[in-house]
Amino acid sequence: MEMDRYDRQILRILQKEGRVSNQELADRIGLSPSPCLRRVRALEEAGVVKAYRALLDAKALDYSLMALIYISMDVHTPERFDNFERNIREIPEVLECLMITGQDADYQIKAVVKDMDAFQELLLNRITRIQGVTGVHSSFVLRRVVDTTVLPV
Repeated sequence: MEMDRYDRQILRILQKEGRVSNQELADRIGLSPSPCLRRVRALEEAGVVKAYRALLDAKALDYSLMALIYISMDVHTPERFDNFERNIREIPEVLECLMITGQDADYQIKAVVKDMDAFQELLLNRITRIQGVTGVHSSFVLRRVVDTTVLPV
């Protein structure tokens, strides 16, 4: 999709304020409401805007511990990876799972739990029980220095 300055302005605003009204969005970028709405719809249809969501405060929901978990697999086959990925998607505490390179691990997982007991349950009773998981290394987040979902546009 070819994007111009209006499209980029729309994307910058929507990333920070997903609930902005079309009228306010149009006013802020200097378009009338109809062409602004057409542009937003075109960005959505092109898949540039994937979804609109509410961002929740983990601490307000008593999720006080965030862990980065590095997972090593026993064999590197598509079937083993597919099985792991299918299973890890079913764990609600897992916020992110990335297949990675350049480490001793095959995956990096970001997970939130309420406390250390919940982490132990997550790790020992769910993650390490997935077939093929042979190594686990965990780190805990002390502070979020940069925490954004905003992409540079």
